[in-house]
Amino acid sequence: MIDTTHPAGTVRDRVDATDWAALTDEIAAYGSAPTRRLLTPAQCQEIAALYDEAERFRSTVDMARHRFGSGQYRYFTHDLPAVVRELREAFYPHLLPIARDWSAKLGTSAPWPDELSEWIGMCHEAGQSKSAQILLRYGAGDWNALHRDVFGELLFPLQVVIGLDVPGTDYAGGEFLMTEQRPRAQSRGSATTLLQGHGLVFTTRDRPVASRRGWSNAPMRHGVSTVRSGRRRTLGLVFHDAG
Repeated sequence: MIDTTHPAGTVRDRVDATDWAALTDEIAAYGSAPTRRLLTPAQCQEIAALYDEAERFRSTVDMARHRFGSGQYRYFTHDLPAVVRELREAFYPHLLPIARDWSAKLGTSAPWPDELSEWIGMCHEAGQSKSAQILLRYGAGDWNALHRDVFGELLFPLQVVIGLDVPGTDYAGGEFLMTEQRPRAQSRGSATTLLQGHGLVFTTRDRPVASRRGWSNAPMRHGVSTVRSGRRRTLGLVFHDAG
């Protein structure tokens, strides 16, 4: 059952209070999993309103211009708003064991240290020095093509998106989409409606799935279905920086 109660405590308290055992099981089964409510409606509105403060962002991307879909998003500078920074720092230690487990199953390297700051430092040393935290804004008719947020050789296999508007009230459509290419099989798709203030943990690039021969690598992509009406805004938390 999805928790829709008013969140108490700090942002870190709310992230810590997530049922991480259940979330880990769900993301193992589907490649994505919803969290409890993390932000109050007021916090969601405050974050969404930052979109119009151009000085907070390092760049703006018009998706239609680049044939990514339709809509617009902005990358924050490294001077992140406090709540965005707190969310990212709170999620990392919970996602790290999942990332390491996936790496062990696939027999790949697990370069991620215990501290997020150390990992980001490694990204910068490798030439990935641009902030990848993102604020997205979609209007009626906008959509996002299926893609992966891979910005260089170093990446973290999980990321988080948080809904900032109320589906069914502020907008219609705009479901979060994922596809998974299973070994020797057709792709599997899923669609998730993002509730205001709730997060969705999802796969950045690929994940392990059980097969007859052990563990296989399942490539995944994500996107957004067409917004039919209204305005849909989301916050994206990425745990590696961009080149």
